[in-house]
Amino acid sequence: MKNWLRKNPHVRTIRVAAADINGQARGKRVPARFADKAVEEGTRFPLSVLNLDIWGEDIDDSPLVFESGDADGVLKPTERGFVPMPWLDAPSALLPIWMYREDGRAYEGDPRHALRAVVDRYKALGLTPVVAVELEFFLIDDSGKNLQVPTSPRSGKRRKAAETMSIRALDQFDTFFTDLYDACEDMDIPADTAISEAGLGQFEINLMHGPDALRAADDAWLFKMLVKGLARRHGFAASFMAKPYEDYAGNGLHTHFSVLDQDGNNIFDDGGPKGTDAMRHAVGGCLKAMGDSTLVFAPHGNSYDRMVPGAHAPTGICWAYENRTAAIRVPSGSPKARRIEHRFAGGDVNPYLMLTAILGAALYGIENKIEPSEPITGNAYALDLPQVPNTWQSAIDAFENSDIIPQFFSAEMIRNMVLTKRQELHYMEELTPEERVEIYLDTV
Repeated sequence: MKNWLRKNPHVRTIRVAAADINGQARGKRVPARFADKAVEEGTRFPLSVLNLDIWGEDIDDSPLVFESGDADGVLKPTERGFVPMPWLDAPSALLPIWMYREDGRAYEGDPRHALRAVVDRYKALGLTPVVAVELEFFLIDDSGKNLQVPTSPRSGKRRKAAETMSIRALDQFDTFFTDLYDACEDMDIPADTAISEAGLGQFEINLMHGPDALRAADDAWLFKMLVKGLARRHGFAASFMAKPYEDYAGNGLHTHFSVLDQDGNNIFDDGGPKGTDAMRHAVGGCLKAMGDSTLVFAPHGNSYDRMVPGAHAPTGICWAYENRTAAIRVPSGSPKARRIEHRFAGGDVNPYLMLTAILGAALYGIENKIEPSEPITGNAYALDLPQVPNTWQSAIDAFENSDIIPQFFSAEMIRNMVLTKRQELHYMEELTPEERVEIYLDTV
């Protein structure tokens, strides 16, 4: 890692940062000449910093704050190493870090360690999850009272209509997307296809699949940071909030995954279109955990505005082959690429917690041979299906009281998540709708 800075002497400052429970980057700015200390010895800040609310405030009744004297954790670099920060004017680099206790144990309230624990369980069985994510976001002009699509840098016009898979919509912001792909290459984020989506100024970019779930979560976390920062350099905002516009579909974050055995074979591949028992059991685990995991997939007040029937966001607990109205979709195509698409999460999630919930539930299903319901056909919104919690309060309660959530989330993480979301719910109720949009637009 130190060699990276030697090879990039133009970098003058670094940021050392970890993802908190809401996926916010928390850390410090350090002059590059003092970076060796952060690499060799780590850095320190309170355990409570990874359990702040969306405003960056302490959790009022958290035992991490006054009860324990607000004790420090030790934060060490992840295996990612330094990555450039192309959205800043001054040459800068980010050093992703994760938190440990003073005695060297991983801090269980760190979202990245939550995912690492699930991945380790796969490894112990000789299995490797292969993961890819698709991230939707809006480009937004937030300079006035009302949010609107930015003017096109090419034409100077605003196109106030959905332009699903429109090449013209992509070309309107060609300079931004060119800079974005260049930045992804610099940061080693595997950005693949971009399309325009159904919302005003809404786009989706797929990140390539790979056999490292931690890296996939890192990529999604860094990508969200990059898109938001780079958009500001171009004179507008970018947002992954679940539902910025009342009359248009919201942002999703879809996850595709398969599982390899120790010989590199896809355990979901049966040579045909149906998939194996292991695939079916993984689906069963995901369906069984879906309702209680809603708080992970819809972590904010605005998340529940997205979850309405007919708005391209699943509300019924079901699965299907090649059907995008279902919460779990098994795509068609080559049997060698047989995989599961989990379509429930919003764009406002913490990617580490999202993948912990998905992969943890899938492994629970595989280990316990959970049989799913029959796959549906037709429009899921028109069927009488078990429903996920449809309010923030009910999702918090379901997460807290669940029997299955402790199978893949630690007691520490469950407690921190519940305390955080109860505090956010309380204070969000005091805000106007405009104020809620303002806080979510730039954060999530």
